[in-house]
Amino acid sequence: MPSWTIKEITEAVNGKMISAIGDESITGVSFDTRLLEKGDLFIPLTAERNGHEFIQSAIDKGAAAALWSDNLTSAPADFPLIKVTDTEKAFQDFARYYLKKVGPKVVGVTGSNGKTTTKDMVAAVASARYRTHKTEGNFNNHLGMPHTILRMPADTEVLILEMGMSESGEIHLLSNMAEPDVAIITMIGESHIEFLGSREAISQAKLEIVDGMKGGTLIYPVDEPLLREKVKGGYVQDTVKRILTFGHSEEADIYAVKTEPEVRHTLFATNSMPNTECRLPIPGIYNVQNALSAILAGEVLGVTQEEAFEQLENFQLTKNRLEWKDGINGTTILNDAYNASPSSMKAVLNYFQNIDLPGRRIIVLGDVLELGDQSREMHESLSEAVHPDKIDLLVLFGQEMKSLDNKLKPKMAESRLVHFSGEKAELTDFLRTRLKEDDTILVKSSLSTGLLEVVSELSLD
Repeated sequence: MPSWTIKEITEAVNGKMISAIGDESITGVSFDTRLLEKGDLFIPLTAERNGHEFIQSAIDKGAAAALWSDNLTSAPADFPLIKVTDTEKAFQDFARYYLKKVGPKVVGVTGSNGKTTTKDMVAAVASARYRTHKTEGNFNNHLGMPHTILRMPADTEVLILEMGMSESGEIHLLSNMAEPDVAIITMIGESHIEFLGSREAISQAKLEIVDGMKGGTLIYPVDEPLLREKVKGGYVQDTVKRILTFGHSEEADIYAVKTEPEVRHTLFATNSMPNTECRLPIPGIYNVQNALSAILAGEVLGVTQEEAFEQLENFQLTKNRLEWKDGINGTTILNDAYNASPSSMKAVLNYFQNIDLPGRRIIVLGDVLELGDQSREMHESLSEAVHPDKIDLLVLFGQEMKSLDNKLKPKMAESRLVHFSGEKAELTDFLRTRLKEDDTILVKSSLSTGLLEVVSELSLD
């Protein structure tokens, strides 16, 4: 558990102590009073609500001190405060200070899809030799990253940070905060195209991950032309010393020479160890690419491929990503309703439609969000990955999925294609009455669609 004194934090953020002696102990940080624990430093942020308004709640829950940027006339009396100009900036400055103090090797992971899976894989691989810490859940933005850093144990040797974004400039900030030694870009897809306009702009935004590097290693998919052209054109030469690639082609430093899908696992072998198989504990051949990037990160850190294989065969995937669950009526659910893009949805559809299952194959797809003006076209394009002869029932949910529904109607019988756009309860009730023993149900959607609630209603746990 990390620990600091108020004086130490004050110096780190260039603040001023108020009603504090300086040697008071701080054992954690929180910007959400609902999650605050005794001994935490409360960080009141200003967004839709002014976080300073929750100071009494923080005190009641055991906060040891707080950052403060509001007028002191509204501050609590006789409670330790650190006066700063901007609490958000002070939060990030504190994280920078602590990161330098601990001094771990930092691996940054970004990409349109596969960030969380890759982060989990890299953490597993690095754990073969090092004490590791990684981003928890989806704490991958300008607030989540400092939160992750400040929860890092003081003896951490490798820190794996997931870097998310919705617009240009965000990863630049995260990279400069983290100064990664290794940067991984998983892929360039369509996520956030609503805000960035094109895959070209997305690729440029993802490459911001190198902005804070000081001679480290960039790992990227060689099969992605938008990245390959920029890298070969010298786009990263000022901050990157070494470049490693993964992919499907022999151009890559590492590529799979064998892949074999199973219902709950994926087998693969690489060009560097063609006679040795790795058995990933998750389905989907597309996850082999994430594993390849993790193997390269391990190589940079001094982890052998043999060690990487052993770790990958036992790694734990973050909850709600390709998670198998026992369902009602003797069914099985494959829950992948945490995140989605057209690319990731096509990939999981391809996997799910080509595995052997004991009973009926049912697919539930929810809207893919943040596609902007291209939403209709991209939802229609999902029809390319739908094979009606391999699906017993396809259920679509959301306004955007109407485009796919219209596209598929000429190809699928009305009894096997259903679209809902209203309340999730209606969808849940429909599924409850249709599910039979041995059915296997894939649920895939963007998080904001809310299909995790449907998964919860249909699951036994």
